Amino acid sequence: MTLLALVRHGQTDWNFDRRIQGRTDIPLNDTGRAQALLAAEALRDGRWTRIASSTLQRASETAQIIADSLGLDAPTTYAGLVERDYGIGEGTLVSDFHARYDTGVAPGGETLEELAERVLAALGEVASDSAGEPTIVVAHGGVIRSLLGIATDGALPRPGERIDNASVTVFRLTSDGLALESASLVAPQADTEA
Repeated sequence: MTLLALVRHGQTDWNFDRRIQGRTDIPLNDTGRAQALLAAEALRDGRWTRIASSTLQRASETAQIIADSLGLDAPTTYAGLVERDYGIGEGTLVSDFHARYDTGVAPGGETLEELAERVLAALGEVASDSAGEPTIVVAHGGVIRSLLGIATDGALPRPGERIDNASVTVFRLTSDGLALESASLVAPQADTEA
């Protein structure tokens, strides 16, 4: 069994503007850096011994801030943890994206099924590399929504379900599959707009 604390990266300017980021590599803003410190405080209970993240800079910087705050080694990055590919929809406002692509998939984008398969495989790789150590995993809203769907009812992620920046959701990965341990979400006071 491996305990995994999934943390959504801190806020970016595109989060604030309510734009679809996907795989576009947008950096954290100052609010996002402050949120990463809030997430670190929420995780400061002594049981987390390792940290991993998506390769995108908003996740890897969040992970590095958390690692530094908790005295952990530098994060290991995993390409399989990157956000969903939204194809030509990346950069558009969230409201415009949903109005244009009522199926939720823009041309060139990744389907929910493809996302779920990729993310679950990446989480298995993280768990395998951790040898059972409790691990913090910094990723993205779409990634965490996908995992919540798998862990709670085996369904695909529910479109529009919000995962707050810097929130923490704890999962347990066993040979029987993924289970939700707790959805103790951090209340990131600095993020009221996105």
